[in-house]
Amino acid sequence: MKNRKQKRDKKLKVSDVITLDKQPELLSAQLKRKVNRSGRLVWNEGIEQPQRFKLELYRFLRDNLPLLGSCIWTWSRLASAPGHYEIIGAQSDSEQKHALDYLDKLNLKIYPFGYHKMAGLESFLPLFFDSLFTDGAFAGFAIVNRDATGVEKFLPIDPSYLVLKRDVNDGDYFVIQQDGHDIRVDGDDFYYFGLNANVNSGIGRSILSAIPFIAYIEQQLIDDMRRTTHNAGYHRLHVQITPPEKQSGESDNAYVDRMNDYFDETMSMIKEAGPEDNPVTWDNVKIEYIGPRNVHGVTNAWFLNHRTMVEEICAGTNLSPFMLGYSYGTTHNWAQFKYDLVMRQVVSIQNQTSRFLEWLGNIELALKGLSCSCRYIFDNRLTYLATEQADIERGKVDNLIKLYTNGLIDKEAAVKKAGELL
Repeated sequence: MKNRKQKRDKKLKVSDVITLDKQPELLSAQLKRKVNRSGRLVWNEGIEQPQRFKLELYRFLRDNLPLLGSCIWTWSRLASAPGHYEIIGAQSDSEQKHALDYLDKLNLKIYPFGYHKMAGLESFLPLFFDSLFTDGAFAGFAIVNRDATGVEKFLPIDPSYLVLKRDVNDGDYFVIQQDGHDIRVDGDDFYYFGLNANVNSGIGRSILSAIPFIAYIEQQLIDDMRRTTHNAGYHRLHVQITPPEKQSGESDNAYVDRMNDYFDETMSMIKEAGPEDNPVTWDNVKIEYIGPRNVHGVTNAWFLNHRTMVEEICAGTNLSPFMLGYSYGTTHNWAQFKYDLVMRQVVSIQNQTSRFLEWLGNIELALKGLSCSCRYIFDNRLTYLATEQADIERGKVDNLIKLYTNGLIDKEAAVKKAGELL
């Protein structure tokens, strides 16, 4: 039994990772195994259970529901702020300069798809956060050059193929399930980042984990609204004409001809009436409106119900409706407060992401033979608290001018303080 397990836990090759996305039959087979006796798809939260079904569900919701697609897009782009590396522990200015040059070149080749010309870190970060927010995890390998002189690129892998194993002796480790084999991935070149990990498992959770049920209700509501609107159709006019009385001595054929002529004349008058014309008839003609009653009230009911579903979905993704283009009369101060709250969450995730970029950057510096290390810093000044920061800087300048005008500081001190503000 032990030999069989060692045979299944074979070493990982780069070619194995690259071909993972070419195995669609694995997904279909796995889904078939997840169908229980009642015919419903289920998933299990336990360890050593593939997360493939959940992740495929989250991706389907992201790609097919505009609201959820907008949520993931907004989170990914908010978190993908510009940034820069800082060098720690450089022995000289020359070493620091060389280290920054190496890291700048690494940023240009970190993107895994080489056919995207000039794509670098600015393209890699949205890819990173899209996987992180949708799947709740991001994983991959740092690919080193053949001569081990630097990092060639970072190769992401699909987190849905990763399964967390637990062993008494080895502890927890990840394997990639492929062709019935468990390919163990726990080398120093492997990186895994789980979002929203809990005490029971560190594999991470998607921000869409609380969405499927409420999204299903929201789609049912939209479908019901579509069907009722289609059933109502265009507004109609129902014209009722009471036949004229038969005159004394009038034959049956003459009466029928006169009644048909009267009907045709009335219908021609209504059909040929222009927008500014009004039909004039005897009191034996009745015109009724056919369509849903209280149209305004029905529309408001649909709007309020759908608005509730939208707010529930936004709450599940930790966003506010106004950030996705839904305006419900939110005041500027309240919207700014909620935006600042979202940006605080973005900063906390960026701090975790910095550890990944620093891990990759330190590998590059070590392969280049440098003894220094690096630190990555995101710059959110363009989006986060921009108005408040401008007000603070303006207040500092005003205070400095007042201090100099009132003679509390001399010109030399004022010039020095002004230089510090730039």
